[in-house]
Amino acid sequence: MFSDPSHIISQLDLQSGSRVADFGAGSGEYSFVAAKAVGEHGKVFAVEVQKELLGRLEREARSRKILNIEGIWGDVETAGGTHLNDGSCDAVIAANVLFQVPDKSGFAREAARVLKSRGKLLVVDWTGSFGGTGPAPNAVVPTQKAREIFESAGLSYERNVDAGAQHYGMIFRKK
Repeated sequence: MFSDPSHIISQLDLQSGSRVADFGAGSGEYSFVAAKAVGEHGKVFAVEVQKELLGRLEREARSRKILNIEGIWGDVETAGGTHLNDGSCDAVIAANVLFQVPDKSGFAREAARVLKSRGKLLVVDWTGSFGGTGPAPNAVVPTQKAREIFESAGLSYERNVDAGAQHYGMIFRKK
C-alpha cells in the first residue's frame, strides 16, 4: 500500500451519520475506513464500474460485518451514472481514480452533482509514474491540472492533505 487510507480519511474530518460516496471504490480500502468514520448511522456508497471488484468489495464488507456500505455498479464519468441523487452526499472520495478516467471533466461534474452544498471532495492521486509502480507517465494528472478540473466543475479548492510520498491529496468544497 503506497498510501494510508486511515491517515488520509482522518484529514477529511467525516462526521458520524454522514453520507459518503467512494468513486471508483476498487478494493474498498477507503470505503471501509470511511464506513468506520461515519458510524452505524452513516452510509458509504461504494461506486465501482467493474462488477467483479464490486462483488469482492461487498463480500469483504459482509465478512468484516461492515453493514453501512452499499455497493453501486455505476459510471463515475457520466451525469447520473453513479445512480445517486443530486446533493445526496456530505463527501465524495476520489482516491487513485482520476488518472484512470478518460472523461475527467465528466467525473468532476458527477462528484459536484452528488455533493450537498458545503460538501467536501477528497482527491488522492499519483504524483508520478515511479518507474512503472504508478500509472503510465502520460496518465499522471499533475496537481495543478487536477485543481483546474475540479474548480471548472464549480468546486472550491480548500486545502492540501498529506497523502504520502507518492501521492497528492486535496480537499475541495461545493459552494
